[in-house]
Amino acid sequence: MVIAYKSPKLVKALNHSFKTHKINIMDIPKELIAIMVPLGFFAMIFGIVYLYKRERMAMIERGMDPRRYKPQSAPFQNLKWGLLLIGAGIGLFLAAILDRTVFVTSMDDNEAIYCSLIAIFGGLGLFLSYRIEKKEVLDKEKPVAYVEDKDLV
Repeated sequence: MVIAYKSPKLVKALNHSFKTHKINIMDIPKELIAIMVPLGFFAMIFGIVYLYKRERMAMIERGMDPRRYKPQSAPFQNLKWGLLLIGAGIGLFLAAILDRTVFVTSMDDNEAIYCSLIAIFGGLGLFLSYRIEKKEVLDKEKPVAYVEDKDLV
C-alpha cells in the first residue's frame, strides 16, 4: 500500500526522531566489528594489488617495459614531510598552551583551536618547503658569471 499523502504531523515526528537519535559506537554489536575489520583489511589489500596490476597492464599496452620502470625520486620529499610534521607539532603545542592558559575559564572543549592551529602551522611548513625548493631550483638554473683578475685593477 502506497501512501501518497503525508500529514504534517507525521513528517514533523519523523524529522524529530531522525534528529534526536544518535548512533553510539557502543550500540554496534562486537560480532559485527569482528567481521567488518578483517573484511575492510582484505578489501584494502585487494584494492592495492588490483591497482598495481592494472598499472602494469596499462604500461604493457602502451609498449613500455614495466621491469624498467622506476618511480621518479622526489629530492625534496623528506624536507616537505619534515617541515609539515614540525609545523603540525608546533601548532599542536601552541594550541595546548593556549588551551591551558588563555582559555582555562571556558568549560567547553576547544577542538577548533587544535584543528586550526595544526592546519595553519602545517600549511606554513609546506609553504616554507615550497620556498626552499623554489630557491634551490632557481640557484641551479642561474648562470655563473666569470670575472678575470686583471679587470679588477
